[in-house]
Amino acid sequence: MMPDKLTVSILGCGWYGLSFAESLVAKGITVKGSTTSPQKQKELKAKGILPYVIKVNADEATDDADFFKCDILWIAIPPKTRSGEGDSYVHKIERIIELAVLHKVQQVVLISSSGVYGDHNQEVDEITAPNPVTESGKVLLRAEDLVRAQAEFTSTIIRFAGLIGPGRDPGRFFAGKKNIPNGKAPVNLIHLDDCIGISHAIIDEQAFGYTFNACSPSHPEKADYYTRAAEASGLEIPEFIDELLEWKVVGSIYVDDVLGYNYTTLI
Repeated sequence: MMPDKLTVSILGCGWYGLSFAESLVAKGITVKGSTTSPQKQKELKAKGILPYVIKVNADEATDDADFFKCDILWIAIPPKTRSGEGDSYVHKIERIIELAVLHKVQQVVLISSSGVYGDHNQEVDEITAPNPVTESGKVLLRAEDLVRAQAEFTSTIIRFAGLIGPGRDPGRFFAGKKNIPNGKAPVNLIHLDDCIGISHAIIDEQAFGYTFNACSPSHPEKADYYTRAAEASGLEIPEFIDELLEWKVVGSIYVDDVLGYNYTTLI
């Protein structure tokens, strides 16, 4: 059972983490937010977030015991595989787990991605065995397994689909590009508002210990969706190849059955 006065520590106050932190503060929840930049501490403090500089790398981590004094530790740091940091991300998760155990954290939530499934021409849900094909998907699945294997705390995994929302205008993703492959593939996206809504629902329902796929239940074709998005943003229309190659449709059992969550922004 969660205490009346909840404290949530968010490791990684980036695009999603910061907005989620602000939404928790608005509900009267005590939020401790981490940053690797001392300069960002002022921004966090101004938003009512208790700021901490926490640096985690493959070999060590700055151990601020007070940051880990929380009811829920929310891990929202990206793997950054495109910059070659995939392996170090797994080691970072190992260090974070060590600190969570050391400080007796009881609930750990890890933000992951629907990329752990890969595109294998099928519909997937939380019962489907992950089979990642990208480096990012493989790294995130390793991180999930590490967190899930711990007996000292309850682990909850949220697999977000492609992220859209403020600062991530889907109209810009392909604007002006030509001969874009796989135009008939279904899209798997989620708006920031629903990322936050599902996160709150997990806390409100105390629905810990699950893996949740978080993706809009609407899956238009790639060409149709991104053409409409570019038009809505007044950008140059992209051109797609009318073909269906590898694809997946991300669905969820537990967002419906456990959370009873209704999406606010359909794709």
